[in-house]
This record gives sequence, structure tokens and C-alpha cells, in this order.
Amino acid sequence: MAATLPSSVSQGGLVVVTVPDIATATVNGKTVRVGEDGTLVFAAGRDEKGPLTLALAYRDGHRETTRVAVTPRSWPVERVNGVPQKTVNPPPDIAARIQREQAEVAAARRRDDDREDFLHGFIWPVQGRISGRFGSQRIFNGTPKSPHPGMDIAVPEGTPVKAPAAGVVTFAKPDLYLTGGTVLIDHGYGLSSNFLHLSRLDVKVGQRVQQGDVIGAAGMTGRATGPHVHWGVNWFEVRLDPLLLPGIESTN
Repeated sequence: MAATLPSSVSQGGLVVVTVPDIATATVNGKTVRVGEDGTLVFAAGRDEKGPLTLALAYRDGHRETTRVAVTPRSWPVERVNGVPQKTVNPPPDIAARIQREQAEVAAARRRDDDREDFLHGFIWPVQGRISGRFGSQRIFNGTPKSPHPGMDIAVPEGTPVKAPAAGVVTFAKPDLYLTGGTVLIDHGYGLSSNFLHLSRLDVKVGQRVQQGDVIGAAGMTGRATGPHVHWGVNWFEVRLDPLLLPGIESTN
């Protein structure tokens, strides 16, 4: 049975599709998980040019290859002033600490559980003004840095932060140098959410959470100029735009 696949995906976008009777799948040559129900997930990063080549093998032996175009986007420039200069150009010992901490977070993102918590869609972790958008080129105190990997939502310090979808907590530490209070929730199939700058953590590693459970409180820990929640979403190492997740568009 032929798959019904999208003809295109936006940069920073996620594709979730269920293909009956599928046995295996690869995206650009990389094997991706296929659920017993035929569900598979793939995504296009911020700078992906495409097309994505999706190769499917079915249980009856036939194969299908399709190309999914990647729709380009324009990315604004955000200038952020007033952050501590030592967080913009850290000294060598701090740079080494940041590298170690980021490696821990990256390791947590490599999980590939067969849970399909993402199938129920996503909700906003907090309600507030979007103060930083995914993909923006960031300039801190006049120094260009990496593009913004998530979405910032400005809310008062102490605002409860909710799990946008069910999952398992894979990382929870209160004091990372750049991101402060940091929590990762794995939603299955390599899809995960991260929450940064939290003033309080209410979960621990290994804990299962349901959609809407409070996982912590908003703050301004780490490199931040005001209280907000940074919500990032990854498909393994590929960073995604939370605004493009199912259930999220135009609901805030």
C-alpha cells in the first residue's frame, strides 16, 4: 500500500506519518524507527536545503522512494543586550564547563524509545508573549552567536511550566552555566522537548510525566536578561520550531 506523504516540509518542521504495512524506512540514508502501527517521524532542520529522500520497504517486499521538498524560510536578526559578558565570551575554564554540560544534554537527546507520546499533539508549556523566535540570528552584546534553537515565552518568574506532551524526563539539573535550570522530556522516536532558565525543577530523571503536568517554574537562571521559558524541541540533533508542532499553531 503506497504511503500518503507530504510533498514538502518547512525548515524547522516535523513530519509524523503512519504508513500501513511498512517494515523499514530511511531518511537521507539514515534508518529511522518504524512503529508496529507504521508510525515514523522525520524532520527538517533550520538550514536544511532538501529535498529529503525517504525510502520505504514494505512487508510484502516492495519498495518506494520519494523526495520531500524543504520549504525555505527567512530568519530575522535578534539583538540581545545586557547579558553578563562572561556568558558571551567565557574564559577557558568556563568554556570547558559549558562544553561538558552541553555534551550531557546531547547524550540525553540520542534516546530512541518506542513510545508514541507525541501522537496526542502538543500544548503550550506556558501562556505568554513570544519574546524570542526559533531560528533567529542572535547577537549578544554585539557579538554574533548561534541561531536561536527554540522559542522564548516571556512570563513572570515562578509561573508553572507544564509538559507540552507526555514523556519521560531524561535530564534535570538546576544550575547549568548557560541554561540554568534545565529539563528534558523525551516523547519517543527521538523527539524531545527542553526547558531552560527554570527557577525551580519539580521532576527528576526517569520520571514519567503526562501532558499538562507541572515540571518546574519559569525563571531567569543562566544566560537570561529577564524571566521567561525557553522551549526547544529536537528530533535527535535536529532542532525544530515549536510553532510548527501539531496542536501549537495559533493557540497561544
